Amino acid sequence: MEFKRKFGRKKEAKPKRGLFLVLLLAVALILWFKAEALMNALF
Repeated sequence: MEFKRKFGRKKEAKPKRGLFLVLLLAVALILWFKAEALMNALF
């Protein structure tokens, strides 16, 4: 019973974390593709 309750609570809080991870991945991809341009602009 306790395990079920913990699992349910975890499932409830998951979407926000998933959205955060998706945003982080998008930022990482943008930085990866813009890395050459950023390097040229900085150095």
